[in-house]
Amino acid sequence: MSEYNQTLTDADLAVTEGARARIAGLVRDAGDDAEAVRIYVSGGGCGGMNYGMTFAERAEQSDCVMRGDDGFQLVVDPVAVSFLRGAQIDFVDDGVNSSFVFNNVFQAIGGSGACGGCGGGAF
Repeated sequence: MSEYNQTLTDADLAVTEGARARIAGLVRDAGDDAEAVRIYVSGGGCGGMNYGMTFAERAEQSDCVMRGDDGFQLVVDPVAVSFLRGAQIDFVDDGVNSSFVFNNVFQAIGGSGACGGCGGGAF
């Protein structure tokens, strides 16, 4: 990681303990193939934007970074951060299905999330 990266805080993006633990495990299991998990935002349908995650081999100098002592490391580019402010990432495991869930994503862009098929979806 470069010394130029900005620190991403819980005020920018809340990540639950369950999500932190799962992300740390994914990064650890990836070994040398990934340094962190990257959150990305892309154009979407009536709900506005789609939110997703992938592995990052390294952070770019412009990325915002969130780190934990347990190997948790998350990177987000500055444009995506602007769409994530006030959101929360959780990890839900009901024994049959498990997924990361992005909550309150509409808070960042001032939307209501009223679209029946969109908003706060699980990934």
